[in-house]
Amino acid sequence: MKFVGAHVSASGGVFNAPSNAMKIGAKAFALFTKNQRQWLAKPLDDEIISKFKTNLELSKILPKHTLPHDSYLINLGHPEVEKREKSLIAFIDELDRCDELGLDRLNFHPGSHLKQISEEECLEHIANSMNEAIRKTKNVKLVIENTAGQGTNLGYKLEHLGYLVENCIDKDRVGVCIDTCHFFTAGYDIRTLKTYEESMKKFDTIIGFEFLAGMHLNDSKPDLGSRVDRHESIGKGKIGLEAFRFIMNDERIDDIPMILETPNSDIWPQEIELLYSLIKN
Repeated sequence: MKFVGAHVSASGGVFNAPSNAMKIGAKAFALFTKNQRQWLAKPLDDEIISKFKTNLELSKILPKHTLPHDSYLINLGHPEVEKREKSLIAFIDELDRCDELGLDRLNFHPGSHLKQISEEECLEHIANSMNEAIRKTKNVKLVIENTAGQGTNLGYKLEHLGYLVENCIDKDRVGVCIDTCHFFTAGYDIRTLKTYEESMKKFDTIIGFEFLAGMHLNDSKPDLGSRVDRHESIGKGKIGLEAFRFIMNDERIDDIPMILETPNSDIWPQEIELLYSLIKN
């Protein structure tokens, strides 16, 4: 069964996110548990946590269909030790916030080498940071998002994600999120049934569907292999609608949060309906 939603606002308090998900007819949602552009945030108090859990229950969306996203500032592969440590502390705080809210996974971008170190060294830093975070937290799965490969971001190759999964000290606490726009602009074609199956076979061989813990459903403004990250509304971009039909009918992609990050939030309810309409009876 598919669980589709969107990355909704938590403005005014993290407890508003489940209510905002309900308003668009979502069966899943993503959120930031703190301001994504600030390092520090006030700790979650008991009242906020209680209100979040109450609203989540009212929404009938399960914690496992909720995909929090960490701060954009965090870079677990930063070349400088001090800045990498600062990112790790912030990442651990984000994992703790998820645990306090009763959520079981946290989505994050792997990291960037900033043209100061090699990809290999950067990946090693990310793996070490992830393992340290696992040692210092509990319960929450670290969900690595693939990237478009824009700038110096790693994670655009399936091999990058495979390395991080392989080198994780606790396989029960690691997963992967496929962003369809990033996947496409990184060079993995999903527009025809043949290319979709070829790309998904690569994913299964290098990483494994057992590690798929979430998806971001976005069409793409840029072309295949452009390594540019610009999302488009479903069916309106270079990927096209057929790819999403393949995804919505792929039984390997069941029971995970499937999150819209498309640019026009006004049409999220229609996009959710459109995606469900693609499922064959």
